[in-house]
Amino acid sequence: MSDRIIAACDGASKGNPGPAAWAWVVADAEGRPQRWEAGPLGSATNNVAELTALERLLSATDPAVPLEVRMDSQYAMNAVTKWIAGWKRNGWRTASNKPVANRDLVARIDELLTDRPVEFRYVPAHQVDGDPLNAIADQAASEAAVAQQPAGTVHGAEAPPVPDPASATRPASGGSRKSAAGKASSGRRTVISAKFPGRCSCGRAYEAGEKIARGDTGWGHPECAGTS
Repeated sequence: MSDRIIAACDGASKGNPGPAAWAWVVADAEGRPQRWEAGPLGSATNNVAELTALERLLSATDPAVPLEVRMDSQYAMNAVTKWIAGWKRNGWRTASNKPVANRDLVARIDELLTDRPVEFRYVPAHQVDGDPLNAIADQAASEAAVAQQPAGTVHGAEAPPVPDPASATRPASGGSRKSAAGKASSGRRTVISAKFPGRCSCGRAYEAGEKIARGDTGWGHPECAGTS
């Protein structure tokens, strides 16, 4: 048994509130991703998605093994490590005497953290030289928010490669679309009907009900993912 679990979690909301999802990834001792999971939340806020990602990660890991959690949400981290003590003293009300938002999720995470060795590590999001595990969790959550479909090793998927931050900043031009299609052309892609509107890596939007496929840079038009 490993003497330490290294993991990252992230949430995404397309609209805040809007189509949302959560994701986590667990690595081996050398930092290589071993298993991951992502799940849809329907319409939710980014804060709900971030808290849910942490709750699902804690539920999916051994509470007896020390855990390092890497995340880019200071709200979720501070809520369960700094602010919660005051909220409890105030009867689950904030300093301005308002009900604590997302109380059920915060209380559930607090329960999972009780008597458990967990170290939180804040990592900035969307950095070229950023944390690779956080980048994987970020992309997995984003894709699940668009597709509203569960994914991960528990569903038969392999551990994903670390995404290229530059791929998210391609200009919306015909040349970029052709390049994306070329990169995703290997193998047949699964085509589904989008549950929510979104935007393809080529820069064009797609509507709910329109056919989409998962390419190397996320969900988008089947032709951009290399699917005939």
